[in-house]
Amino acid sequence: MIARLSGKIVEKFGNSVIVDVAGVGYEVMVPTPDFESAMLDEERKFFTYHAVRENAEELYGFSTLVAKKIFELLISVQGVGPKAGIAILSLAEAEEVRNAIANADAAFIAKASGVGKKSAERVIVNLRDKVGAPSKYGASEAKYAKVAEVSDEALDALIALGFPLKEATAALAEVDVSLPVEERIKLALKK
Repeated sequence: MIARLSGKIVEKFGNSVIVDVAGVGYEVMVPTPDFESAMLDEERKFFTYHAVRENAEELYGFSTLVAKKIFELLISVQGVGPKAGIAILSLAEAEEVRNAIANADAAFIAKASGVGKKSAERVIVNLRDKVGAPSKYGASEAKYAKVAEVSDEALDALIALGFPLKEATAALAEVDVSLPVEERIKLALKK
């Protein structure tokens, strides 16, 4: 399985990018935020999900490990395939999508192309307990606020260390976001 790609972006079309890795071009379908931030001739790293089916092999790429883990959770829900998973992650940054699931905002999830009201509700029911509590920097009482454009490197690091998304989120929930990444990781590991 292909877990990660690092290379130069040589082409962009639809919601896909072609990543040149040592002379081999890989077509990678990415969520809209990653597609919009990708620039031609830029070196990029994508965490990938390699979907193998009877008649096709497809790569889905994400700029953060958190986005990949959310994607894997999404496609574990009955009736949500890789294309619907990408559509849901195309609604906003991965943390905002995670917060929408944690806040049981089915209307937000249903805005994704090809995802109906019943599928959105199924996503909420199946994943609400798996994504962790809404983050304090992304959620408010009524609606979650716009999440910072920067990905949470501390959350990525904890997931890379093997923590499930829910536990990593819970460990970072009480840690001050203004601290340096290394300090946030240390404090989260002590909890």
